[in-house]
Amino acid sequence: MSARIVIAGTSSGAGKTSIACGLIGALRARGHVVQGAKVGPDYIDPSYHAMASGRPGRNLDAFMAGPDLVAPLLLHGSAGADITVIEGVMGLFDGASGRGELASTAHVAKLTASPVVLVVDATAMSRSAAAVVLGFRDFDPDVRIAGVILNRVGSEHHEALLRDAIEPLGVPVVGAVRRSEKLATPERHLGLVPAPEREAGARAALDALAAAVAEQVELETLVRLARSAPPLPVDPWSPPVNPSSPVRIAVAAGAAFSFYYRENLEALEALGAELVPFDPATDTALPDGADALLLAGGFPEVYAEQLTGNAPLRREVSDAVRRGLPTVAECGGLLYLCEELDGHPMCGVVPGRARMAGRLSLGYREATAASPSPIAAPGDVLRGHEFRYSTVDPSCGPAPAWTLRARGRERSEGFTTPTLSASYLHLHWAAFPDVPRRLVAAARKAVAWV
Repeated sequence: MSARIVIAGTSSGAGKTSIACGLIGALRARGHVVQGAKVGPDYIDPSYHAMASGRPGRNLDAFMAGPDLVAPLLLHGSAGADITVIEGVMGLFDGASGRGELASTAHVAKLTASPVVLVVDATAMSRSAAAVVLGFRDFDPDVRIAGVILNRVGSEHHEALLRDAIEPLGVPVVGAVRRSEKLATPERHLGLVPAPEREAGARAALDALAAAVAEQVELETLVRLARSAPPLPVDPWSPPVNPSSPVRIAVAAGAAFSFYYRENLEALEALGAELVPFDPATDTALPDGADALLLAGGFPEVYAEQLTGNAPLRREVSDAVRRGLPTVAECGGLLYLCEELDGHPMCGVVPGRARMAGRLSLGYREATAASPSPIAAPGDVLRGHEFRYSTVDPSCGPAPAWTLRARGRERSEGFTTPTLSASYLHLHWAAFPDVPRRLVAAARKAVAWV
């Protein structure tokens, strides 16, 4: 795989997701096999990439996975595709706070030797757009800005003013997308509403975006730019393989629990795990013969009434976890295991009460395992991120999961037993293969609980 293009923005809100999804859909409609990828830890945008492309969404995060794994993960995720559309995060040069370019879109573009197309929100702007493009073009000469897409253009006259201003810079304008309410996508507290939660509406929006991009963006020019990316001199990432006896891992799914990195699941499967999905909002029992339980992040707060109403499953989960079923719960999974969530009874395994706090806690975290759990031993050092509007009181138990470091501060977080890890920390397991190994090993020691 060599054809790839980065869709970057001048800032958050410039329209990267709309342009990237429209481009994926338009290229797919022309017969291309397209892979979508997202710079950073975001779970939601890849759900739209997946729906637009028909392939699993992927993430390229130079903090969580480490810079050396970015290109191998790109090659792994793009296997079988003839072009990859990489959507950036925030503004092109915005990276991990206080760490320079680390984990920025520009950093990933350099790590993958990918040409960049800059999305400029042209609302209330004409000639000033040229100054913006000039600044982005010259800020880092190692980043190749190969083209510009003007977004939210008001009229033909507006487009002409923008093109005339940018043309002398030698950076081609490869598209001008008109402002349209039809291209809007609904949002809530963590960003866009995930695509699986609004499948019909999401598909209609993606179709509209694909049609707009096909009409207003020079697709052949973008394909040519993508094909100008050189081959990458690295091998694709591959998960560790263990041919030992298989295990069954129950994986929470459905609208309330959808935040999974694809590589995490692939790592479990490569180690011999059969992943069995279930929906905690509707399924009244855990999958038969489950040897471990995986509860990812998502939006349990949005579906709290349904989760509370499914008392048979809550009781079964509580009993199984208390008896020692190896369990990993991240963020939303932690909330589900708490005593309650905004007054709604949950599983009651974790001795804490969860509530929506009205304030976003967001950022990368350096984490040291503080207590033994099914995924880490005390002293293990990992990297992850938090992305939440909720809080748990207390924030940790007698055996905290992690000591987290960010911006020079340390704090304890999460709840563990030797068979339970429940915390707000999201992890990308590709960089930490001992995590899935430990979980599968713990599952092999477990009895079939159901």
